[in-house]
Amino acid sequence: MVFLKTAWHALKKRWHTLTDTRYFWPIFLMAGLAFCVAVDTFGFVDLYLQLILIYLGINIILTVSLNLINGYMGEFSVGHAGFMAVGAYVASLLTVHGLPAGVSVNFFFPLAILVGGVAAALVGFLVAIPSFKTRGDYLAIVTLAFCMIVKSVLENIDAVGGPRGLLGMEKLTTLPWVFFWTVLSLWVIRNLVYSNFGRGILSIREDEIASDLMSVNSRQVKIIAFVVSSFFAGIAGGLFAHALQFINPRMFDILKSTDVLIMVYLGGIASISGSIIGASIYTILLEILRPLGVWRMVLMPLMLVLLMIFRPHGIMGMREARLFTPLRDLATEKLWRQKKEGAPDATP
Repeated sequence: MVFLKTAWHALKKRWHTLTDTRYFWPIFLMAGLAFCVAVDTFGFVDLYLQLILIYLGINIILTVSLNLINGYMGEFSVGHAGFMAVGAYVASLLTVHGLPAGVSVNFFFPLAILVGGVAAALVGFLVAIPSFKTRGDYLAIVTLAFCMIVKSVLENIDAVGGPRGLLGMEKLTTLPWVFFWTVLSLWVIRNLVYSNFGRGILSIREDEIASDLMSVNSRQVKIIAFVVSSFFAGIAGGLFAHALQFINPRMFDILKSTDVLIMVYLGGIASISGSIIGASIYTILLEILRPLGVWRMVLMPLMLVLLMIFRPHGIMGMREARLFTPLRDLATEKLWRQKKEGAPDATP
């Protein structure tokens, strides 16, 4: 038993030494991208598994973007499906009806996804301006109303298919593109959270009045964070539309927002690694429970209720894995721990 414990600590120390180097992430990301390109090119992974991996990447983008609002900033938004719908419809309309003559669809696809994200960000900005004039739970009410408005508007516009939905998109969402956008979302939100601006986001969660007194422009910080979150929700929507090749307003109702909420609170609030864990567990559970049919949509909201009762912060709530912690923060934490261990005992 002692031998196993010693071996575990030695292995853990070697792993930390490896991950703390500056070259770990570039090598890891290049290897991941090469794997995705190889899978997409040679097809040595089953198409069903490829589709699950694509949905997993999309769910990670949705989860980490909503975690920026509900976890790091301490607000409560339930309208993520609405921003996802904006990105999905705008990107789909561009690739189906907005292509200039002679332009390749594959070449135009990343630009269409980006435009869908920008459109969702602009809508998020318009929603954030009135929402953050108030405090408390009013954001949940406003975003819930926004999600219902988006669904109703889309159902009554014949130009986008109305309640029948929109189709005609080519299957442009591939594993390499999902890997790229997932890594980009994780990188942007991770750097945002650990920046000086991100400290302002965290201060609002702890005490908004105190953060205002410490010269944090809380309303500006809230709006910018909400716009960033909406942008990546739009990106996920565009990828989702071109993976499924069909969308309709019913796909982006309150149940979709509930799915994202479950992933956020399952993995853990204020944790990027928790967002990845929550999205992974939920995506896999959905496939395992698929034989239950409609009953799985009963079990998933029930899971959210049980999480709020027994583990309100989630699996990795308020904690972060070393992989996503900046090296300077790890060095500071190590120095603080050494000083604490080396300090004389002050107790009598």
